[in-house]
This record gives sequence, C-alpha cells and structure tokens, in this order.
Amino acid sequence: MQKSTIVYVLSDSIGETGEQVAKAAISQFNSGRYETRRFPYITDEEQIVEILDEAKEERCMIVYTLVIDELRNFLEERAKKYNIPTVDLMTPILDALKQVVGFEPKREAGIIRKLDEKYFKKVEAVEFAVKYDDGKDTRGIKKADIVLLGISRTSKTPLSMYLAHKNLKVANVPLVPEIPPPDEIFEVDPQKIIGLTANPIKLNEIRQERLKTLGLSDNANYASIDRIIREIEYSESLMKRLGCPVIDVSNKAVEETAGIILEMTRHNSNINI
Repeated sequence: MQKSTIVYVLSDSIGETGEQVAKAAISQFNSGRYETRRFPYITDEEQIVEILDEAKEERCMIVYTLVIDELRNFLEERAKKYNIPTVDLMTPILDALKQVVGFEPKREAGIIRKLDEKYFKKVEAVEFAVKYDDGKDTRGIKKADIVLLGISRTSKTPLSMYLAHKNLKVANVPLVPEIPPPDEIFEVDPQKIIGLTANPIKLNEIRQERLKTLGLSDNANYASIDRIIREIEYSESLMKRLGCPVIDVSNKAVEETAGIILEMTRHNSNINI
C-alpha cells in the first residue's frame, strides 16, 4: 500500500495560513493520499530538529511561514540535508513588499495574532460598555476597569464607549437622589471610580435641549435649575464619601475628558490598558 504524502506546516504563529495554502494546493491533485501536519509557535532550532527527525522517515514536503531569518535558514539547511522539499510562503511576499515600500520588514513573529488579540479585546470592551450602561446590571461594577458615576447628561455613555475603544471595560452608574446607589460601588477600589459633575447652568441647557428632542416641554422638573442643583449636591456628596476622583465635564469634549481618565489609569497599577 502506497504511503501517504505528508505536508508538514511549520509556523512561528498559529500556522493557519500555511495549512490553508497547503490544503488548497493538495485539492488540485485527484489521486493519492495526503495529510497535513501543523506545527505552530516554532521559536527555536530544537523544535525544527525534532520535526525533521520525524519528517525524514516520511514521504513529505515542508510548507512554512517563518519570518525570523535564523530559523528560516536553519530549516532550509536541515531539510536540504534530508532531501526534503520546502516552500517558503512569506519571504517572496516580504521581498516584493520591501521593494514597493522601500524599507525592511519587522521580522517579528506572531504580529498578526497580536493585532487580532487587540481587536477582540476592543470588541469585548465595547460589548461590556453596552451591557453595563446606565446601571442596567450592577454586577458589572466589580468586573469593570473603570466605573463612571454621575447624574443625567454628564456624558457617562459616550465616555464609556470612547474608553471601550481604548480597550477599557467601563460600567456607568446614574445617580438620582431618590434612588440609593448600588452597594457594589462601596466594594471596589475608589481609584477605579470616576465621578462626573457639571455646571448647573450648562446642565440646564443640555437637559432642555434633550426634552425638546423628545418632544416634551422644557419646563419639566428634569431641567429645572433647583432640581439640577439638588442632584449635583447629592452626587458630589456621594463622590466625596467614596473618595473617588471627580471631573467637571462642563466645558470639555468627550475626547478631552477621556484623555484625563486615561492619564489617571496610567498611574493606577490595578488597571491594565
């Protein structure tokens, strides 16, 4: 019985690209038995030696995506010694790109995996911000990197989303004098809590516009100066009790406030950006 042809796929990352290319090539052959064996995260010569000691006994070839020159050269020399054909998928593309862009590639293993991890971390943070927006689920307070506290219209939601795009998990909690704050805010590090406050005149303008947008009268209690002052006094008293940092967002764009918060997090060892 004829032995299978084995395609060894070696990569300094997960090896998915090399395996897909190998399978695409194999699909062009109608006869014979073929097998792919993937070896990801190749980081040293010893791993290559072990793989080739196995491969030299097989009817095989090697497809690889190694970007580190030393490993690539070692593999080529060793495979040549055993008369094993090799296909380098990365070098021709890197060389062509180098001619176009005019500078050397980084030759750093696993870059695409790191980019993917960063992307998925951002997606996770955005989903977190949506799930724990406006105090909908107070369980998020203990899971969050940052907790935003503030009365209505102090930019809690847009700030949460902006910070989520910086890979931070943010929960935000609305403060209303008539509703006790959730117990969870007293159980987390106060340095993870950011209080948001604003000038009552500015809040009055914002709330009146909000009511108009909703088709409601701008004379509602929600937008009255007396009500707003009472809410601010209540929220600032609670923030003082918590001992958390407080930011006045009256004349700040969301990006500016977010920049202040990001700077604060860089000095807090309990928060990883």
